[in-house]
Amino acid sequence: MTAPKALDTPYEPPRIFGPAYRTETIGILLVVTLIAFEGMSVGAVMPLVSTDLDALDLYGLSFSAFLIASLFANVVSGLWSDRRGYALPFLVGVVLFVIGMGLAGAAQTKTLFLVARAVQGLGAGASIVALYVMIARVYPVAVRPKVFAALSAAWVLPSMAGPAVAGFVAQTWHWRYVFYGIIPLVLPALIMLVPALRKPASADEPEPASGPRSRPLPMTLAATATSGGGGILLYGVDNLHKNPLLSAVAVLAGLALLVWGLAKLLPPGALRFGRGLPTTVMLRGLYSAAFFGVNSFVPLALVEVKGFDAQSAGLALTTGALGWSAGSYLQSRRTVEAHRRLRTGAACVMAGILISMPAVLPGVSGWVAVPAWIVAGFGMGLGMTTVSVTALRQSPLNEQGANSAALSVTDMLGSALSVGIGGALVNLIGHSPGQIATGFLVIASLMAVIALGATLLAVRTRD
Repeated sequence: MTAPKALDTPYEPPRIFGPAYRTETIGILLVVTLIAFEGMSVGAVMPLVSTDLDALDLYGLSFSAFLIASLFANVVSGLWSDRRGYALPFLVGVVLFVIGMGLAGAAQTKTLFLVARAVQGLGAGASIVALYVMIARVYPVAVRPKVFAALSAAWVLPSMAGPAVAGFVAQTWHWRYVFYGIIPLVLPALIMLVPALRKPASADEPEPASGPRSRPLPMTLAATATSGGGGILLYGVDNLHKNPLLSAVAVLAGLALLVWGLAKLLPPGALRFGRGLPTTVMLRGLYSAAFFGVNSFVPLALVEVKGFDAQSAGLALTTGALGWSAGSYLQSRRTVEAHRRLRTGAACVMAGILISMPAVLPGVSGWVAVPAWIVAGFGMGLGMTTVSVTALRQSPLNEQGANSAALSVTDMLGSALSVGIGGALVNLIGHSPGQIATGFLVIASLMAVIALGATLLAVRTRD
């Protein structure tokens, strides 16, 4: 018997936690975990922030400012990373994120807190996109799916523990320490990522895209128009009851900028829900709008209407993470067609929203929100991961970056607009417990309609 030839030995791709990539992988996961923890924690402590800074009128805008700034940073950081490499945009993003956390913790006025949220959004958006490019440059193609699977897992712990931990810290010490506490943890992540920031590109990357969505100046202008249009639109909506004429002009101007910018940033046909990839990308925004448009106001409703403390209100968001994890796992089994999974996921989000509505009614326990948000979270886990996988499958190899950025744009814009409009409705209806309950019911009804739209449109994601 002869010895087996080298060619007979099966190829085993390197392990992401093996000696070659262990430090980089841990550093990437730590950065994502910190950003995820911040995102999940803010919702739990925002009722306390609003009370302390007399900022209930900016409740929705504090979330929207973060998301709109992230949207702009996503596009610019992606273009910057493609042209100049990922190291500098990543470092700039991390620095901005840390500055934003410090500003939020030190904020003595609601205006400064709003600015801090925008700075955090710029940092988080730039860092996340640069991390994705880092993964594409540092890791071989064969192991990248494992890295992205690990990234998904890195969101699970903050999603499950973040709201409860943030509520505990805020109740025990102060909400400011929720922001301050993340800052010291950034340094170890940066130290771990120093080797990745110096590594050359891997040899098996696709050729860079050369289409209209790969040109820096037009895309930067489009991102500016989209984020600016979103901000102007929300300003107009929030002030309609104060100055109807000026606000109506702002709403129309914001819509015009949004349409122009999105037409440049999204795949052709997306705004008319063209079959296949265009609808897949738009569905991401509908999912986010419906879920986060209610998710952001669940703690406010439970604290102000039902008298929950911040830690208990955060538990409702934690249960949503449990459902999300279950939905993501089920999605990975892929036993049914993608458009059917997307339809089921959207229907679950709609059902969870409807089930949560009685939680603010007299004589009904606020804990109804817990099983409701498990159902809604399950729908998000099933649908959002399916959207990402489907969009990449429908994209040409050298357009996967542009279409991934388009998914982020619709994701963040959908969340920003729904939360911002929800905040405007709360301001319009009033801030007493009964009025907040009414506002929550109106917001939930509107978001359920959006989820219904996603359910009906899911079939158009088929090629």
